[in-house]
Amino acid sequence: MRGEFVSAHNAEKVARTKLISMPTDFALVTFIVLLGIIAALYASVGHGGASGYLAIMALFGVSAAFMRPSALVLNIMVAALATFAFVKAGHFRWRLLWPFILTSIPFAYWGGTLAIQESAFKILVAATLLLAAARLFLPQRTSTIKPLVIVDALACGATIGFLSGLVGVGGGIFLTPLLILFAWATPREAAAVSAPFIFFNSIAALGGLMNQSVEYPPWLWWAGAAVVIGGWFGATYSARASSQSVLRILLGCVLLIAAVKFVAV
Repeated sequence: MRGEFVSAHNAEKVARTKLISMPTDFALVTFIVLLGIIAALYASVGHGGASGYLAIMALFGVSAAFMRPSALVLNIMVAALATFAFVKAGHFRWRLLWPFILTSIPFAYWGGTLAIQESAFKILVAATLLLAAARLFLPQRTSTIKPLVIVDALACGATIGFLSGLVGVGGGIFLTPLLILFAWATPREAAAVSAPFIFFNSIAALGGLMNQSVEYPPWLWWAGAAVVIGGWFGATYSARASSQSVLRILLGCVLLIAAVKFVAV
């Protein structure tokens, strides 16, 4: 009787931990390599890559239960590298960061504690991917920089933090266009501020998510190695290069395809 119970339990665990609908090891390697490429592309525009990781996971049929924690772990790794690269290059501005993280961190933690139905999660992720794609297709414009409005920054930080924790992203796709739209930062400064913002938000969201029953896929550490390598190259390129227009368009196409697939399955 106990043997039957153990067998049933193991079968259930295997079913719950079905990660990717792929029949070959080659597909798994392709999946890992694509995550590394996404990390490089995102880091080149100052982001950690969570929405991109969610996109690739959606394309490969990863279970929704593993998407939020996996994306956040990978996000933390790449955002840390991007932060280091931008600080070293002298682009980081603390005065632009602190009002946002002051409210975003607790709200990201709160968002991470909330369980969300798979159908609602798919809609939120698809909307996030579409927003990220639209942001990447828009041209970067330079304008006269205006002083940061602290009250507005605090309110924006809380909103971005909550959405980030709920979906499983770092919030850079929301913060970067916001900083540029309101002319609070140049595109380079916005990227430099978004990297540490993503880092702290992702840690807070993952901490909130740990209040739930969270399991990590066995391929996560291979994926971590891939995104660290890709993120380092991308962050180094971003801190030195003058333009990332081609990379932004390619990444935007990936996100659009993934968003469509995410709501279609």
